[in-house]
Amino acid sequence: MKVLDIIYEDDYILVINKPAGLAVQGGKGVKVSVDSLLSHLDRASAPLLVHRLDKDTSGALLTAKGRQEAARFSRFLNEKKTSKKYIAVCAGIPEKNEGIIKDELLIHGNLKKSETKYKVLESQTEPLECSILEIELETGRMHQIRRHLAMHGNPVLGDDKYGDFKLNRELKKNIKLKHLLLHAARLTIKGEYNLDIKAPLPEYFKKFDVTGKLKNYYESSTQP
Repeated sequence: MKVLDIIYEDDYILVINKPAGLAVQGGKGVKVSVDSLLSHLDRASAPLLVHRLDKDTSGALLTAKGRQEAARFSRFLNEKKTSKKYIAVCAGIPEKNEGIIKDELLIHGNLKKSETKYKVLESQTEPLECSILEIELETGRMHQIRRHLAMHGNPVLGDDKYGDFKLNRELKKNIKLKHLLLHAARLTIKGEYNLDIKAPLPEYFKKFDVTGKLKNYYESSTQP
């Protein structure tokens, strides 16, 4: 059985560093999920999910101990008391070093306001033109980061849904890249419950970190 990588725990919450490829919830064809693994933890009761991450996205996932705490932390999310920062490696180099993508996204047949803030941490042209971005969501639409970056010609590397499929095949063949290069790297909760958690980046990101600017993202940290 897979073992969850717990990076923070107290009386109210438990935060895991979810690996890419692990579904958050069970369903048809899903044999193992975060939900099922949480149910096997040695706790008085299984922690409950507060938010979600795509199966292919790695990083910080917040769970709460009991329905009351799950409702409380869900409220924090809805009241914008929680921020989530992501690290992504994308194809090409964005026109601007930082900005906000505001393209509306089609959600269940309706166009919805969607905002993605990004900042280029580093970029390179050889041997592959690509960029490492720090991203913060202003809205939380399905696959928002992946869709927004792809719409602007900078798809996330390893994205088998919105990405550059030819490039992905080349990366898989040449450097054995098997995962989506999108990671929920930092989770911050402000207000009555102050917490700042960094979820360490997977090792496979290092192949693209040519200047070492991601150094601090390879170690976890928690600041109450």
